[in-house]
Amino acid sequence: MSLSRTFILFVALAPLTFGASKEIVELQRDVAMLQDQVRNVQKSLDEKVTTIQTLVQQTLDSVNNTNRTMAVMQDRFNDAMKQQQASVSAPVATVGQKLDQMSEDFRAVRESVLDMNTRMGKLDAKMADLQNLINTIKAPAPPPPGATSPIGAPGAPDAAQAGPPPGLSADAAYTNAYRDYLGGKYDLAMSEFTDYLKFFSNTQFASNAQYYLGDLYYKKQDYTNALQAFDNVLERFPDGNKTADAHYMKGMALLQLDRKDSAAREFRDVYTSYPDTDLAAKAKARLKELGLNVGTSPTRAKRR
Repeated sequence: MSLSRTFILFVALAPLTFGASKEIVELQRDVAMLQDQVRNVQKSLDEKVTTIQTLVQQTLDSVNNTNRTMAVMQDRFNDAMKQQQASVSAPVATVGQKLDQMSEDFRAVRESVLDMNTRMGKLDAKMADLQNLINTIKAPAPPPPGATSPIGAPGAPDAAQAGPPPGLSADAAYTNAYRDYLGGKYDLAMSEFTDYLKFFSNTQFASNAQYYLGDLYYKKQDYTNALQAFDNVLERFPDGNKTADAHYMKGMALLQLDRKDSAAREFRDVYTSYPDTDLAAKAKARLKELGLNVGTSPTRAKRR
């Protein structure tokens, strides 16, 4: 009886057991397929990682080789530069020493020339003093008391040719006049420069004295006499030390006299005749103030 029931129960449950086994088999098959896919993906990843590692290593090797090559090239370049510098430094140093020596020699020559000019000026002054002394010795004896002769009469001294006062030398006269000019004692300096031109008109500093006389007139706003004084510099001492300054100051005097066209010609003359000087820059500025250009190759202005 129990055996029969067991058989019946087995027969009744058999379909259910078969259905469950089939699902399990299918599930196991799917799991196996997934495992195969995972293994394939893992294998592919491993291959790609290995390939990337290989490429990275090759890149590192290439960079290292490049660095070594650059280091070798840098060493060679440094060695070449050192050799070039060594081959050039000596000649350059020699040239520099020669230039320094030439500059020193030029400075010495310039100082010698300036010293010579100073000595020549003093020599001119002493020669003028000597000439005045000779003129004084050669002058006729003064007439006896009561026997006066008019100036200009035969045997009478010419006031215009009279020598300087006793004890007045050209060097001392110019030094005193220039000192008073710098000190602002304009009236005294004007008198002293006038005396210098009267008694020592052939000395080296006569052109300077004439120029400072014009400058004093200009400072006193006597522009007419200043213009005449600057003209005297240009006419009597065209190669003197103050020729350029006299041209410029003549233009300034003409400007003060409202003779702008004539002043402009003087400023252009200064700019073209004495380029690359402070006076040229000042003359250009004056022309600009007048609303004028410097112009190209202007005709040299006639001195007026």
